[in-house]
Amino acid sequence: MHRRPLLRPGWLLALLLVAGAVVANLPAIRPVPHVDLARFMGTWYLVGGIPTAFERDAWNAVETYTLRKDGSIRTTLTFNQGRANGPRKHIEAPARVRPGTNNAVWDVRVFGPVKAQYVVAWLRDDYSLMVVARDTRDYAWVFSRSKQVSVDDLEHARQQLRGWGYNVDKWRRVPHTATLTAND
Repeated sequence: MHRRPLLRPGWLLALLLVAGAVVANLPAIRPVPHVDLARFMGTWYLVGGIPTAFERDAWNAVETYTLRKDGSIRTTLTFNQGRANGPRKHIEAPARVRPGTNNAVWDVRVFGPVKAQYVVAWLRDDYSLMVVARDTRDYAWVFSRSKQVSVDDLEHARQQLRGWGYNVDKWRRVPHTATLTAND
């Protein structure tokens, strides 16, 4: 029995063009004016956002940024999958600051030659809380230097995302329940 594909190539192309047109109508996410990389490096707790499929069920998520001698940045994400004591996941991805962005826009190599845009769109003056967004409005992340974030801070981040054109119905708070060690 011969089955027809769910989406024919012509329909798939049309769908991609329409999706691109919708994003094209939105202005680019404006990055913060400047990121001091020395202050920015280190440990950040992922406390909420609009997750990728990989992060959708993350608990105890921690992202660490390390500036390398060649100017690139090593990004390391670790988290428990599905529950507080779930299997530990770990991913590393190299990043490069886009020239002319005052360190506020990065290209993160997620796999092979594929790069993802990383825009520091909001950063508290004391570098304790930030929102990372993308022009495509598909994913966004809220990071804090602390596991504990106020409801008001999270709501502020959600409203920022809504104002930038994100569908905040996809918002997820990332729970932090476990005590992590230096080896995590």
